Amino acid sequence: MWFYKSGEQVIEELKSDAENGLTSDEVSIRLQKFGPNKLKDKKKKSILWLLFEQINDPLIYILLAAALVSALLKEISDAVIIAVVIIINSIVGVVQESKAEKALESLKKLSTPKAIVRRNGELVEISSEELVVGDIVILDAGRYVPCDLRLIETANLKIEESALTGESVPSDKSYEKIEKTNDAALGDQKNMAFMSTLVTYGRGTGVAVASGMDTEIGKIAKMLNTDEKNLTPLQKKLAQLGKILGFAALFICVLMFIIAVIQKRDLFEMFLTAISLAVAAIPEGLPAVVTIVLAMGVQRMIKKNAIVRKLPAVETLGAVNIICSDKTGTLTQNKMTVTKFYANNKLEDISSFNLKNPTQKLLMNSMMLCNDATYSENSKTGDPTEIALLEVGSKFNIFKNNLEDLNKRVNEIPFDSERKLMTTLNKHEDKYYAITKGAVDNLLKICTKVYIDGNILPITDKIKSDILVGSDAMSDEALRVLASAFKEIESPDVKINSLEEDLIFIGLYGMIDPPRENVKDSIEECSASGIRTIMITGDHKNTAFAIAKELGIAQSESQAILGAEFDTMSEDDISERIDNLRVFARVSPEHKVKIVKALKNKGNIVSMTGDGVNDAPSLKAADIGVAMGITGTDVAKGASDMILTDDNFSTIVAAIKEGRNIYNNIKKSIIFLLSCNIGEIVAIFIGILLGWQPVLRPIHLLWVNLITDSLPALALGVDPDDPDVMKEKPRDPKSGIFPGKTGVFLLINGMIIGITTLTAFYIGNKIYKDSLMHAQTMAFVVLSVSQLFYTLSVRHNKKSIFKIGIFKNKYLIGAIVIGIFLQNIVISVPFLADVFKVYMLTISDWFFVILLSFIPLVLNEIFKSIRF
Repeated sequence: MWFYKSGEQVIEELKSDAENGLTSDEVSIRLQKFGPNKLKDKKKKSILWLLFEQINDPLIYILLAAALVSALLKEISDAVIIAVVIIINSIVGVVQESKAEKALESLKKLSTPKAIVRRNGELVEISSEELVVGDIVILDAGRYVPCDLRLIETANLKIEESALTGESVPSDKSYEKIEKTNDAALGDQKNMAFMSTLVTYGRGTGVAVASGMDTEIGKIAKMLNTDEKNLTPLQKKLAQLGKILGFAALFICVLMFIIAVIQKRDLFEMFLTAISLAVAAIPEGLPAVVTIVLAMGVQRMIKKNAIVRKLPAVETLGAVNIICSDKTGTLTQNKMTVTKFYANNKLEDISSFNLKNPTQKLLMNSMMLCNDATYSENSKTGDPTEIALLEVGSKFNIFKNNLEDLNKRVNEIPFDSERKLMTTLNKHEDKYYAITKGAVDNLLKICTKVYIDGNILPITDKIKSDILVGSDAMSDEALRVLASAFKEIESPDVKINSLEEDLIFIGLYGMIDPPRENVKDSIEECSASGIRTIMITGDHKNTAFAIAKELGIAQSESQAILGAEFDTMSEDDISERIDNLRVFARVSPEHKVKIVKALKNKGNIVSMTGDGVNDAPSLKAADIGVAMGITGTDVAKGASDMILTDDNFSTIVAAIKEGRNIYNNIKKSIIFLLSCNIGEIVAIFIGILLGWQPVLRPIHLLWVNLITDSLPALALGVDPDDPDVMKEKPRDPKSGIFPGKTGVFLLINGMIIGITTLTAFYIGNKIYKDSLMHAQTMAFVVLSVSQLFYTLSVRHNKKSIFKIGIFKNKYLIGAIVIGIFLQNIVISVPFLADVFKVYMLTISDWFFVILLSFIPLVLNEIFKSIRF
């Protein structure tokens, strides 16, 4: 750990030379040893491999078998439909996969193209890829750091590291070694400069200690460069369902064949029936329904400022019970803002600032004049802290340019990290004023007077104590405090150091990166919905906890922990404490991944939000990674599953609501399809057990599957949103796809559909004793129409169709009408009637089968009224 060693030790260990740098020969040797200073490419998957990954699924294998069987049965249309379903799913999956892995390419773009180094005793500019460990690198304002450096010289050096560490303000850097205690977090390594961070102020020199994939950015790239694929809860359950259905289909085939042998039936006919029934047991429309419903959900979410990059993420949102959020730029505005000020011995909110008060006006003017930043509505440049000072003036229509026209700067003492002060000398008319701003403690030491209500008074111990109390009160709220003082001098021709002597204290400003609007309300809504919000940030613990407390994320400091502390905890300690922890501060990218995995190990479905490079590995490790669209880096976006175009935490809540509704709709489709398939199995199987003639022909089963597995299932998938969906707790990811009594009701409804179909066949057989075809036709129509009517009841497991609105889902009504129309065409058109071997029903027959077809719907509605 280079930051624990002195600069001399580091240079000696790396066999470098601070004055002359490396020789060309040594550079060549090291380039061969360490390789170029760039991030390695991830081996791209071929199109064939991507296609194989899409079809490598138990349900797809079963569908392929179903297509083959359908073709053998000469049901070419059914085979074609199944094949089309598989092809569509594969194409959609390949397109999504090919777009998903851009994170490493974005990381590579962060590498700087040029760097200034000392080589052979001269300063030369080289491509950053040619840098090697041991190179002496020169840094100045506006330049990106080309690799990881141990600083050996600094002059007021500040580096913007928010994308890597999560800190909201640039870090002050020094060259002195850090005292060895615990492992210092990245943000605490003040004598280090990291690859792809930006120098915002001052200058420095460093020795390269890591390049390419060995840098901190490179470590992030390694974490992203994995083939680990997280399956969503629905994907896992559908895979399990596929296996169950596969075994069920095989079992049905064997059982039916055994029964045929025992009953001495026509074995070939029974073989065809058994195969048809096995095909009927597989809801071949299910993968297409899931894909289409998710795709339509994606389109709806775009209108709500959420872009979903991976289709399954829509469904995952509905199961989320923990949102891990980065602080800077996600929960907060990523903009330092002055919120409190201290003047005239009073601590007040910035909203009560009064320019008519001479002390307050002087405080504002001094903070704006002793300032190197620039600010306008269209442009902001400089240190975020100094920009925040200028923004206070802009709210009162006071701008730095106008002030400097009246108070021209004639000299200055730049900010120094040791003094922690900055001073400017300004000329106003014929007078000269020295203005100093900086750390409270350092400034008070050089103040002998105080400015109160327009009067200059001697500064007493009591006044100093009051000032420190005001400063501490702001610090307790995690505000960054700056003090200001001034004095009038007779002539600019004075010793420069004397400008920081015998000053008159004016006041204090307290600033913080404030929470975003509406975030607190969103967190409260999440809490009411059983969703826990956790803050994971690279910022300081007190700052993080203060924001978390204000937002209602945490209540006590025991719920906050440092990344270094968490890293030393055993697995048992983590398991015991993780449920109570709400704030993780000063964390590294590795810590974030460890935290996300620890939460997932407890059975949680975890969403991680972030915007920086440091967030990318945890975004990928989470069940669903959410990146910020405006402030987010390309790396974070590339590693995420979803991007918020408005960078608003509140959009996540809207997305979760949408995800819950989409999951519920997919679940409705699954319940409907499986209930119908069970109904078909019950009708055929019980009929055979009773020794009846075949209740339905194989072609009947395939036709019913065709009209029910398509439009009605899709219409259920786009059912209007349930307004009460956020009143429910997140679904338990450990529970099956049919939690509670859902599976039982599914079986019962399948039994009802099957028995209703058998009833139609039995009565038809009794009325038309000489016509098996007539009885089969009645059973055929009841099986299809009862399933169509049943869709209305599936829309909600508690609310009646009248409460949710019969005609609210117009697509479903249309699907039912079209289904009945097609069914009528099949039995009415002579050519089709011959193909399907059906009989044209009379008006009384239609009246009877329609009444029977309403039974599943009516029984379900009666049950809802009794139960709820």
